[in-house]
Amino acid sequence: MMRNRQAKKRAILFVSKSGPLLSYPHNGSIIQKLISSLSNVHHTVHPPASEPLYINTEEEERMNRAKQTKKPTNQTKMLRIIFLLSLLFALSNASVQDFCVANLKRGETPAGYQCIRPIHVKASDFVFSGLGTPGNTTNIISAAVTPGFVAQFPALNGLGISTARLDLAPKGVIPMHTHPGASEVLFVLDGAITAGFISSANDVYVQTLKAGQVMVFPQGLLHFQINAGKTTAAAFVTFSSASPGLQILDFALFANSLSTELVSATTFLEPTVIKTLKGVLGGTG
Repeated sequence: MMRNRQAKKRAILFVSKSGPLLSYPHNGSIIQKLISSLSNVHHTVHPPASEPLYINTEEEERMNRAKQTKKPTNQTKMLRIIFLLSLLFALSNASVQDFCVANLKRGETPAGYQCIRPIHVKASDFVFSGLGTPGNTTNIISAAVTPGFVAQFPALNGLGISTARLDLAPKGVIPMHTHPGASEVLFVLDGAITAGFISSANDVYVQTLKAGQVMVFPQGLLHFQINAGKTTAAAFVTFSSASPGLQILDFALFANSLSTELVSATTFLEPTVIKTLKGVLGGTG
């Protein structure tokens, strides 16, 4: 019993900041061995608990890509908005001001004509008298077209509209033609006119119109007008563009320098017929 109590008294307690670690009897050899073993231990620095103990390569690459993909700054967003607004304003001069009377001396551009300064614009610039006089129908088609496009009526510049007058003598005809840049509305003033158009599906729509009637021709489709009476017919037409454009089919085929052989190959017409039509319409080749 005495020896046990003495052993307990001689016991040494090893503690750490977190509490007791272990206790050994006060034996010199054991303590020396323990101290020696502890002195040989290398301290290892462990990463903080908030950091992973391993690296996921795929996750690291994804995080790097996310860092590289920067969100657009306020300045970048503002530049985009300004760019879009500039495109809208460039679509039409008349969309950002009341009117834009064309300056025909400056020449036409893809965006239209430049504007005459408003201080120099007069009331007479908005008036066109060209449709009041019948056109000369003494020609091969016995018809006349008097245009009121932007080139004749500068106030139309930027407004997206234009007009014209048709005059057809008896048997007069406006040959098959197309307006690449506009739809057309025809209003018959006098006489009777047979008019029609061909759809892109080659369906034909034909109607004989009397004075006071209106017919519409969709943009880009081939159409025609023929005097259906025994007296002169007249009509006003309007277009959905200041410069609707015009291409007459017969002139496109036979009033040019395309060779007779090529025209024959593409139209299946006899060369003699093509040469006759070229002679009538002023074509060559």
